[in-house]
Amino acid sequence: MKNKSFYIENYGCQMNISDSDIVTSILSNHGFVLSENVDKADIILLNACSIREKAELAIKKKLEQLKFFRKKKKIWIGIIGCFSKQIKNFLLKEKIVDFFVNPDSYREIPNFIYYSIMGKQYFYDKKKKNETYADINFVKRKQNDQKITTFLSITRGCNNMCTFCIVPFTRGRERSRDPYSIIEECKRLYHNGYKEITLLGQNVDSYLWIEENRTVDFSQLLDFLAREIPFMRIRFSTSNPHDMSDKVLKVISQHKNICKHIHLPVQSGSNKILKLMNRKYTREKYLFLVKKIKNIIPGCSISHDIMTGFCNEKEEDHQDTISLMNKIKYNYGYMFSYSPRPGTYAYRKLKDNVPENIKKRRLKEIIDLQRKHSFYRMQEHLGNVEEVLVEGESKKNNQYWYGRNTQNIVVVFPKKNLNIGDLAHVEITNATSATLIGKH
Repeated sequence: MKNKSFYIENYGCQMNISDSDIVTSILSNHGFVLSENVDKADIILLNACSIREKAELAIKKKLEQLKFFRKKKKIWIGIIGCFSKQIKNFLLKEKIVDFFVNPDSYREIPNFIYYSIMGKQYFYDKKKKNETYADINFVKRKQNDQKITTFLSITRGCNNMCTFCIVPFTRGRERSRDPYSIIEECKRLYHNGYKEITLLGQNVDSYLWIEENRTVDFSQLLDFLAREIPFMRIRFSTSNPHDMSDKVLKVISQHKNICKHIHLPVQSGSNKILKLMNRKYTREKYLFLVKKIKNIIPGCSISHDIMTGFCNEKEEDHQDTISLMNKIKYNYGYMFSYSPRPGTYAYRKLKDNVPENIKKRRLKEIIDLQRKHSFYRMQEHLGNVEEVLVEGESKKNNQYWYGRNTQNIVVVFPKKNLNIGDLAHVEITNATSATLIGKH
């Protein structure tokens, strides 16, 4: 099967991007060749996401396109990643997909492909509860790849059981990766030219490695990494407000190479809705945590996830979210309306009883308000000289570089005696609600 080419298309979160790197490494080690062009690939893998309905609809649309492509060329199609039983059953009936591989079975992907090519089915139902892929080394997708930032999963799965979320059912229970393998992998990535790593997990703050009489928690892991690779930028995502500790905040404040940005999903500003979601914090505890972050890490940016239109959400609950946003004035966020996910507690036990037109109206109000807050926060940078990691050319103007500052905000500035991967000190002269503009 050597020289068979494969193409991966990602849907959903950063975790899927990291998983695609794992799959690429596994297949490359088995003689398969990565194709950057879907038209030239023999095997097409769609890395699915069932967190929101929108991603599932996008996958269905892509598969409709591949139906016609299949008439011109013999291809094999696989679904990997977070897919629900319902979407799997639907696609099996449609007879579009050749195989399905869940996140704990990526090591078996070569076998799924081999059997599909032979016209057979490969059955593998084992679930490796402790699978972290710690021994899988990331490989660059292209020899001349200039990418200098990447993702690394440190935990897999989730134990929180939020009532709206399907992740515990698609990715399993939470488990943490060996800290020594994380440190060695980050060192290897740095020596291979990477300048920034984002540590990933559904809830990175609950990272906990236990070995005999020794434990390593997330604050210790961050401290180890910052000391071992002092010239590499470190980010992390996602944090659960319930699990974020003062120890983590203090470690961030002590190391220049740990970026000063925290993604802190709130979902709702209403205590009633938070309880229905099984989020293990209150509005008051969340606001107190934000205050601590600002006190311990001055200048730290905070972003959010907000879901509107959850079951039983009344207008006063929506206004609670609006008032929380006005108190915090987030730097940016990810906003969406609730869509029931089959298999979750909310799907089975709660009613999706907020009309679609009201969901859309509330979502628009949240997005409009965040846009104002983002612009307000961007103005705080005017006149500052900020350290920016050069990541590439600006998509809008090839005479400009783009990169991000420590707060994870995009900065663009004219090219001048710099290369991708350099750290530039940029004076901020202008801003939009999404981008800082400066000069070097």
